[in-house]
Amino acid sequence: MNNSEQPIQNNSAQEPTPFQRMFMQPNPSPPLPQQPMQNPNSEPTPFQSMFIPQPSPPPQPSTSFIPLQPSNPPPAQPPRPRARVRRGLLNGKSEIIPVFFTWATNRRATVHTFNYLLQNQIFNIIGEVECKRCQQTLQISFDIREKFPEIRHFIVENMHDMNDRGTIWMHPTLPRCEHCNQETKPVIAEKKRRINWLFLFLGQMLGCCTLAQLRYFCKHTKNHRTGAKDRVLYLTYLQLCKQLDPNGPFNV
Repeated sequence: MNNSEQPIQNNSAQEPTPFQRMFMQPNPSPPLPQQPMQNPNSEPTPFQSMFIPQPSPPPQPSTSFIPLQPSNPPPAQPPRPRARVRRGLLNGKSEIIPVFFTWATNRRATVHTFNYLLQNQIFNIIGEVECKRCQQTLQISFDIREKFPEIRHFIVENMHDMNDRGTIWMHPTLPRCEHCNQETKPVIAEKKRRINWLFLFLGQMLGCCTLAQLRYFCKHTKNHRTGAKDRVLYLTYLQLCKQLDPNGPFNV
């Protein structure tokens, strides 16, 4: 035997050939670490809670509210009576006004009685007229001691034949201008509460008032203010006679 030939020795550390691997048993995998036994009564972890089915919530009671009807409902209350409020107060206007003339009272469309004027020596009722031509303004006066008895007598004698119409006063005879001798017209205040009613009455010039002005007078003296102008004009004359002579036959 040659020294060069040496026996083949098996090397236990030598890697197996592919052919040998076909007959080798696979190495068992290392055992997994055992988890500690969980107590069934212990609380689940947050991760485990994600996979635990949650119980469905109990049904909520209905929130609809059904009022109980009383078996014997109380009787209905009668409507409260509404307080009557005067139209003048609703409009912010009072029946009391400043006294613009000594022969007038502090109430709208109201003058003093004839006896009051005589006792207080208020004889001359003054007012203004304006010439229709030269437009001069004149001041004239009427003596109530002469004019009122004259108008009163005429109304008492003719009121039953007038049919509640003041047609005779619709186109009054107006005083003449002392400058040009032309017809004048009474100066009537734009504010109805400032109208000089007694002056127009004694001069029999109430027919120069508009229908709205006459209705204003009848409204504040509690008279009917509907109808044509001659009807309202008639009521205005009768009411002024009644104010001057409350005991006279001037029932409106």
